[in-house]
Amino acid sequence: MSTVGVGVDVVDVARFARALERHPRLVERLFTERERDDAACRPERLAARFAAKEAVLKALGSGLGDASFRSIEVRRAASGAPHLVLSDEAQRLALSRGVDQWHLSLSHTASTATAFVIASAEVDDAG
Repeated sequence: MSTVGVGVDVVDVARFARALERHPRLVERLFTERERDDAACRPERLAARFAAKEAVLKALGSGLGDASFRSIEVRRAASGAPHLVLSDEAQRLALSRGVDQWHLSLSHTASTATAFVIASAEVDDAG
C-alpha cells in the first residue's frame, strides 16, 4: 500500500450552522439523503462530513469544483466507524490518481469539526 495523498480540514460548527440557516437548501446541495439521516440534522455532524469532503479533495490534490460534494459520501459501518464512498466525478478523480482505498477519521465538539483523510493505492511488488 502506498500513500497517494493526505487531507485534513477543520470547520467552525457555529459558522457552518449559520450558513445552513441562511441558505436552507445548502444542506441538500452538500449532502446525500443518507448523510442527512445519519447526521440527524445535527450541525456538528454535518460539519464533520463537510470537513471530510474537503479533506478528500485535498488528498486528491484537487480544488473545490473538481467534484461535487454529493459525489463524496460519508457513510457509517455497522460498528459506527465512518468510511467514504465516491461516485461520479469524485470517483473518476480518485481512479485517475490510482486511489483504491480511503482511510477516514472524524471528530467534533460543539464548536469544531475535523476530518483527516488518507488516500492509498495498492502497490504491485511483482515487477
